[in-house]
Amino acid sequence: MEDLQGRVAIITGGASGIGLAMAQRFAAEGMNIVLGDIEQGALDAAVAGLRDGGASAVGALVDVSDPVQMTTLADAARDEFGGYHVVCLNAGVGGGGLSWEADLATWKWVLDVNLWGIINGLHAFVPQLVDQKVGHVVITASLAGLVYGPGMGPYNASKAAAVAIGETLASELAAAAPEVGVSILCPAWVNTKIYDSARNRPGGRIDAEEVDDSTRAEAAAFFAGSMPASEVADAVADAVRTRRLHILTHDFSEQALRGRLAQVLGEV
Repeated sequence: MEDLQGRVAIITGGASGIGLAMAQRFAAEGMNIVLGDIEQGALDAAVAGLRDGGASAVGALVDVSDPVQMTTLADAARDEFGGYHVVCLNAGVGGGGLSWEADLATWKWVLDVNLWGIINGLHAFVPQLVDQKVGHVVITASLAGLVYGPGMGPYNASKAAAVAIGETLASELAAAAPEVGVSILCPAWVNTKIYDSARNRPGGRIDAEEVDDSTRAEAAAFFAGSMPASEVADAVADAVRTRRLHILTHDFSEQALRGRLAQVLGEV
């Protein structure tokens, strides 16, 4: 979809991090923006910032694990702008620990957001894209959806599923609605607050997620030194225009993926 001017983008997890950067990038292209997020204060600030920059933007408080709320987000886009064209299923949380030690509540929370948020998005948004025969779906996965490090079992599982869903959706749409594109975003470390995503965990943090201020400051400093979210958003906008399926954002991603493939093939 080469011409983004006047189109409508829906972005879940749009109040911060990669989601907000995508919103800002699409707004700069002249798109109307619909943000969904679970943090009301951050959502209000994000919408206000977009409007201050001259964009037409609205926000809705959305828990992506709830299919009804995702349908409501689609309705909000139709009510405000008459429809939508680019759907970014971006909301995500981090959670891990050793696979046999990570509590079941953590597994459920991460999969509810990172996996079911995508599934609910497909059901809420894709039928209209198919009917109107124009559009693009962006699924935020991760390099962790292609290469699996230790201590991140719930997160890795959710992101591997995101890649699988994106590739499956692309092949399905190629037959059912070839005018609708799909991109799977697989970034590595990006300057976001995903390290502190437990702030939005239902019921609050669990004991295992309580860390001292110095540890939290170290995590913040590490992520602050990683790739700016704006660079990821630039790659997404380019992928929407060129209908690129996989988006690898970091220089080392290709080498990591080749190493993974060599391992699967028994070459190492």
